[in-house]
Amino acid sequence: MRNPVIVGVAAAATFVWIGGALFAIPLFAQPSQASGALVITTKELPPASLWSPYTFRLQAGSGTEPYHWRVVGGSLPGKLELRDSGEIAGVIETQGQFEFSVQATGQNSERSAPKKLTLNVETPLKTDWSRKSQVNGNRIEGSIKVSNTTGRDFDLTFVVLAVNENGRATAIGYQRFPLKRSTRDMELPFGETLPPGSYAVNVDVVGEELESKMIFRTRLVDPKQTIAPVL
Repeated sequence: MRNPVIVGVAAAATFVWIGGALFAIPLFAQPSQASGALVITTKELPPASLWSPYTFRLQAGSGTEPYHWRVVGGSLPGKLELRDSGEIAGVIETQGQFEFSVQATGQNSERSAPKKLTLNVETPLKTDWSRKSQVNGNRIEGSIKVSNTTGRDFDLTFVVLAVNENGRATAIGYQRFPLKRSTRDMELPFGETLPPGSYAVNVDVVGEELESKMIFRTRLVDPKQTIAPVL
């Protein structure tokens, strides 16, 4: 018997000449991706807003699409779900920070390493200075900006008190009105004429969401504004 002679190699077989005849010897199929080559490329999640629809699609690479996704650790909050396509969708109904791990699987059964992700829910009621309180003649005046980051309206109450060195408080600003959902940086001015003295300005903002009966509070303090006596 003559020794076999390899005369060619194709993608699926090796061709060997043996005794005047050509034989095809099948090769074992090789996976197109080595196990672990699939990588989740999403680095972080955008923040969610309370009572607002949330949608975000996770991303991966170096594998064979389409990818299939699942949660492998922790859990998504409330009515959020991770779909097989990698889309996170639903509505957040709980405040806080939520941690969970996901994994992607490619078409050729290659799997990514689990990836830990954190979903933060925005602060529902945000308050900050627009113009810090200042003395203008015999007045103290300024303004704040408020945001309702949620998907529901608030019944908002805004109160500003100037408290003198003896502890006496004088209202220098007040409003009550519906703060519409998804309102960002609405400016609320305040100001009033006051007698000479030193004052600390206290700003209190309360938002009540009537359906859930949840109440959100914020406070700003600007100490020591002095109105000098007129000489």
